[in-house]
Parts: sequence; structure tokens; C-alpha cells
Amino acid sequence: MAFTPRTAIVTGSESGIGRATAVALAEAGMDVGITWLEDEEGAEATADEVRGHGRNAVVAQLDVTKLETCGDVIDDLAEQLGGVDVFANVAGTGDNAPVLEMTLDQWRHTVATDLDGPFVCLQRAARLMVKAGRGGRLIAVTSVHEHAPRVGSAAYTSAKHGLGGLVKQLALELGQYGITANSVAPGEIATPMTGQTDEDPRTKERPGIPLRRPGDAREMAAVIAFLASPASAYVTGASWVADGGMLLMGPHGGSHLQSDEWREG
Repeated sequence: MAFTPRTAIVTGSESGIGRATAVALAEAGMDVGITWLEDEEGAEATADEVRGHGRNAVVAQLDVTKLETCGDVIDDLAEQLGGVDVFANVAGTGDNAPVLEMTLDQWRHTVATDLDGPFVCLQRAARLMVKAGRGGRLIAVTSVHEHAPRVGSAAYTSAKHGLGGLVKQLALELGQYGITANSVAPGEIATPMTGQTDEDPRTKERPGIPLRRPGDAREMAAVIAFLASPASAYVTGASWVADGGMLLMGPHGGSHLQSDEWREG
């Protein structure tokens, strides 16, 4: 419980789960590094929210597919913040295609965004934490498809499985330094990525989810904030599924589907 995080970096924090996470960590008393890919205005809005909680915010553009340079962005943000106690990898993409139609370029883009880039950034943050000698928290947002595939999502499913495995490897190797590593696996969340920008998930009906609705980005941020906190000191190598019960429906869906429509995604 001696670990007291003061600085955090959150990738993909211009909107959605990333923005909610940056704000939640600011509420928990951390200065936050914020990254954006295309929406600089959104990132600055996130920074304003962080500063509204009395914390420092620094903003940088980050393209995780630029594998030779994306780690340098993490170093630069950490230097401006005075270190990195918490690193949350939220940046990702959901683009995909059926296996038989997927091009190699599509595969490479998805895997670079959802696995290769996160590896570089997580590794860079881990090196900074080890050097500082204060412990740390590494958190990666994966997906329920870290645990179960979905038709039409070969590259996404593969990358998220890989990212979940990487998190376990980080937990195994970095525990000796007081660094924990965990993943958060969301189901359907009302964010721009799912075409639900600024929509209230409680107004949506989802019969196939036990809680009957999509999730809110702030509900994902609450799980991440716990994993970033001193209270999670003995939690590492775990995948925290936050999906409203979606994964529980697998056997039920299999026994009750009455047509092949699901094969179309």
C-alpha cells in the first residue's frame, strides 16, 4: 500500500475510454499525459478537464503504428510530467474484415495498432518505472475478444489475444520491481469507436447482454482507476472483464439462435 501514484500517461485519450480514464486518474490525484492521433481538439478538451481537477496535463500526438518513434513520445511525456507511475494503453482500432477477404495491409494495420505499438509503449513505460525504482502500474485495454472471437474480426481478435498475453508476460517479469500489469476487457461501450459518441448507454436496449445495455466509458475508467491505485497492490496478470455479462451469453446464444444470421457478424 506504500505505492502512491502521482503521474500517469493515457494513450488514446482524446475521446471515449481514454478521456474518461485521464479524468478519473486526475480525480485520483495524478498529473496526466494525454495523447491523440487525429483529434487534437478533443485531446485539449481532455486536458482542460484534467486541469479542472487541479492537476497538470501535457498533450502530445501519438501514432502507435510508427513503431520506431512512438516510444519516444512516452519518454517525452514522462520527462514533462516528472516520471510515469501509471501507464494506461487505451489507443486502438476496431477495423477488420472476414478472414477470406482480409488484405495483408488490413491485418498489418490492425495488429500494429492493437499489439505492436502497445508493446513498444508499454516496454518504454516499464523501463522508466524500473529505472525510477518506485514500482508502477501497467494497464492495457483489450476487449472481450481477448477471450472470445467474433465473426469478421480475425485481426482484432488475434491482436487483443496477443495484448492480453503480453500483459501476463509483463506481470510475470516485472513483479520483482513492484510493477503490476493487468488488462481491462470491455464489451460494447458507448464511445466513438462503436458509433455512439456522447450517447447515453442507458437509453439503448441490448437483449443479448444480461445488463441489457452497452457500458459507459466512465465505468471502464473506474476499473482502470482501481488497477492504478494502491488498493490493487496484490493484483497482477489479471484480465478484468467489464462487459455487462456479455461473455456469459456464449452457451445460451449457441443453444437458442434460430438462424445463421450471426455468421454475417
